[in-house]
Amino acid sequence: MKAAFRKGLDRILGDATATIDTIEPGSIVVAPRKPIALDDEAAITEVLDLAARIGAVLLDSGTGAIDTRSQIEFVAGIFGLDDVEVDVTFNTILVSARRGPTLPPITTVRTVHYRSLDFTRLAHIDRLVRRIRQLAITPGTAHRIVDGITASPHPYPYWFATLSWGLMALGISILLGGTALVGTTSFLTTIVIVSLNRILARIGTPIFFQQVLGGFIAVLPAAGLYHWREELDIVFAPSQVIAAGIVVLLSGLSLVGSVQDAITGAPLTGTARFSEVVLMTGGILAGVGLAISLVEAMGVTLPGLSTTSPFGRADVISSLLGGAMAAGAFAAASYAERRAIPVALGAGMLATGVVTGLAYTAAGPIVASACASVVVGLVGGLAARRALVPPLVVAVAGIAPLLPGLAMYRGLYGVMSQQTIAGFRELATAITIGCSIAAGVTLGEFIARKLKRPHLPVSLVRGRATGTDAKYLGLTLPRRKPGRWNT
Repeated sequence: MKAAFRKGLDRILGDATATIDTIEPGSIVVAPRKPIALDDEAAITEVLDLAARIGAVLLDSGTGAIDTRSQIEFVAGIFGLDDVEVDVTFNTILVSARRGPTLPPITTVRTVHYRSLDFTRLAHIDRLVRRIRQLAITPGTAHRIVDGITASPHPYPYWFATLSWGLMALGISILLGGTALVGTTSFLTTIVIVSLNRILARIGTPIFFQQVLGGFIAVLPAAGLYHWREELDIVFAPSQVIAAGIVVLLSGLSLVGSVQDAITGAPLTGTARFSEVVLMTGGILAGVGLAISLVEAMGVTLPGLSTTSPFGRADVISSLLGGAMAAGAFAAASYAERRAIPVALGAGMLATGVVTGLAYTAAGPIVASACASVVVGLVGGLAARRALVPPLVVAVAGIAPLLPGLAMYRGLYGVMSQQTIAGFRELATAITIGCSIAAGVTLGEFIARKLKRPHLPVSLVRGRATGTDAKYLGLTLPRRKPGRWNT
């Protein structure tokens, strides 16, 4: 009984093996390598370039500036460079190694030219950082591994990712209480949006205009079906289809990273990221607004705020299944590893369960979303301790069902239909929910990092081998099976 309890506790709290946990101040007790000679410019440059390349992949994947900086410093310190300065901004990484008062510093700069959603690449970089510490690989070998990671194609074909985006929209429509017709329409509409946006991306169209097109297309099928509902003898809520499309478009934005940067001490980077999120969200709203104006000019009137079905106490089982489907599909669409998809499914179901449960209390949507996101951040941090997936993957996928797509649509339509006060109230609610979600995830990850295994009574830990505890002191680490990249 005691052994089972101890084993279960270790499985839940882990052994603090998450990459970011090992980077906490003071965690490196003994450097595995001797310091690099200060006059060896080639060796220093090789290490700095490696650290900057690793940081570029992290920043490209949406990792916060503070966490990116910490991992860059960690990699440089592991290879013997302790006196380094790291500056991470919105799309630039600068790493400089000081060499004392008589030698000039050596500096390397790397620019992140694009943002991508390839969580497999992020997981491989996270695993590489562990291997750098545990297996004592050389900088040259680490460079070759990074080359393989960045040059490798996506793990899934494009058609599979497109299908996953459609399944995410289907999950959101189920979460909102939509019918089979609503789910099918959301699924097909999202596939069209993603396919057209991929074509626009290939010819270099700015993301803003891709968001405008996505918001525009999200309205047209819903408006058409609503207009012909009597002839087709169907009951149809267009807001659920439009909201599903908006959530899909919102899910790719770096909302968590922007708020996390602002909270953790990188206000400039956080402001730049948040400005990008606001601009991309404005593109979605612009596309939705243009489509609403077009269909109204054609004589199609969408239901007002009073007849739009708000998010409320839907069927619990359907809500849980819809939230899990949305989170898991988003992870698959973002090219997450196969073992990360079940974790994302669980995070989405857990977040939806918290929101659904709090819907039966006096807590409003803002408090409910914040509580759910704290749980998601905590789960992501604990999963990372077991080296399952990076916490960012769980966080971004887990909050996908919570994004306020319906509130955004209701607010915009209220403003355009002479219900200005109600519309601005909905828009303010949507913005507040988004910020509370991102802040909650940050708090959950912080709690996970600070959560340590409690000191158990002697009767529970008696009989444990003395060598078992020694490997967790930071002096030695267990060797793990190498990942997919050969060394």
